[in-house]
Amino acid sequence: MAEKPNTRVVTGKVRLSYVHIFEAYTSDPEEQEPKYSVTILIPKSDKATLKKINDAIEVAKQQGKTSKWDGKIPPNFKTTLHDGDEDADLERNPEYAGHMYMAMSSKQRPGVVDEDLNPILDSTKVYSGCYGRVSINAYPYSAKGNKGVSFGLNNVQFLEDGEPLGGRTRAEDDFADDSGLL
Repeated sequence: MAEKPNTRVVTGKVRLSYVHIFEAYTSDPEEQEPKYSVTILIPKSDKATLKKINDAIEVAKQQGKTSKWDGKIPPNFKTTLHDGDEDADLERNPEYAGHMYMAMSSKQRPGVVDEDLNPILDSTKVYSGCYGRVSINAYPYSAKGNKGVSFGLNNVQFLEDGEPLGGRTRAEDDFADDSGLL
């Protein structure tokens, strides 16, 4: 029996950036509704995850062709999957080099679990720079003159710690050396 085309993807190991999965967030409260969101950095070497994402984009593209775009793929078609070496501001986000990246969001809070599938309630455990897996779903859109395929955020699994992004340091590291004591 052939596999049914699927828009749902569970990634391999990715790095999390711009993590807002415990509390809805917006940078512009007057213009945008707060949402739960995360950006994922997918190593270009993870061909299996990238194939699943591209396959989901193709399925959603065909759905959009019939449901959103009057029977044809729009000439200005967009997707949220970007090349970190070409599309990212590497001066601001040097960690994007060698990765594909994509941002996704949801109005509903995602489920968040650890490597043993236990719920994570401590918002400091999952942060920008850690590694995890995400469950996402591709969907076609047509909004404000833009047409394409985006991904909604379903769930997040924490896998391991990583170097925090954004210049923030850990309290444990700041106070480990007591030579600064008076």
